[in-house]
Amino acid sequence: MLIKLKTVLLGFFCLGFLQSVSAQKNTAKPLFKVIGFYTGKEDQAHISFLHEATKWFPAMAKKYNFTFDSTANWSNLNDEFLTQYQVVIFLDTRPEDAAQRASFERYMKNGGGWMGFHFSAFELNKSAVPANWDWYHNEFLGSGQYGSNTWRPTSAILKVEDRTHPATTNLPAKFKAQPNEWYRWEKDLTQNPNIRILASIDPASFPLGTGPKPNEIWHSGYYPVVWTNKNYKMIYFNMGHNDIDYEHHTNKDLSHTFGNPVEDRLIIDALMWLGTYKN
Repeated sequence: MLIKLKTVLLGFFCLGFLQSVSAQKNTAKPLFKVIGFYTGKEDQAHISFLHEATKWFPAMAKKYNFTFDSTANWSNLNDEFLTQYQVVIFLDTRPEDAAQRASFERYMKNGGGWMGFHFSAFELNKSAVPANWDWYHNEFLGSGQYGSNTWRPTSAILKVEDRTHPATTNLPAKFKAQPNEWYRWEKDLTQNPNIRILASIDPASFPLGTGPKPNEIWHSGYYPVVWTNKNYKMIYFNMGHNDIDYEHHTNKDLSHTFGNPVEDRLIIDALMWLGTYKN
């Protein structure tokens, strides 16, 4: 009887200990806080990516002990609001208001972290997103204006150019990325000493794209798709454009950006670097 009683008491003790540990985990102070800005008004492919991202990042936050908030209110891109966060993500577009741009520039120059996807780097004169933010596109990103793109969205083999960076140290030398509309840029990033290219299109991907326009199919060339700027705590990913069934007018998703273990590893490792690295 005494043995049984001791066994029961031990069981209760162990259960209580595990519950205590679990509670501590659930109430542990987050390592860092992330805010994702988005617009989500145009291009179903970008909206599809947003729907994925606003589910994937909260799941990763729970797994890796950080917080993720998101907002479509770009007026929150101000000095006071940004003091709450260690990392800012531009999920689809960029800010257009001068005061918001100035706040973001101050945030980055003061050591804030930034992650941008796909369309967040787009600018083109005589378009809805004109070339009117020199610091962001020419100094910060280094890419200048949009040049051209592949079509339709297709997978590419990516070559990891630098496996010593915290974002890429866990990656293989090459991997197959999710389908994407790949961009070419105005400026040659290899000629910018401040830019550290982490991944590019591997020649094994060519021809890349299916057209129908000939210029939408790449047969050769060098195309960086992931890079950082050595003067800032930032990283840009060209990924973020899903394939959509436009032809049959269903707007059905034909591909997804998240769910590729290697690509997911790249993004989460990059985010953990941004959130925990001290300048």
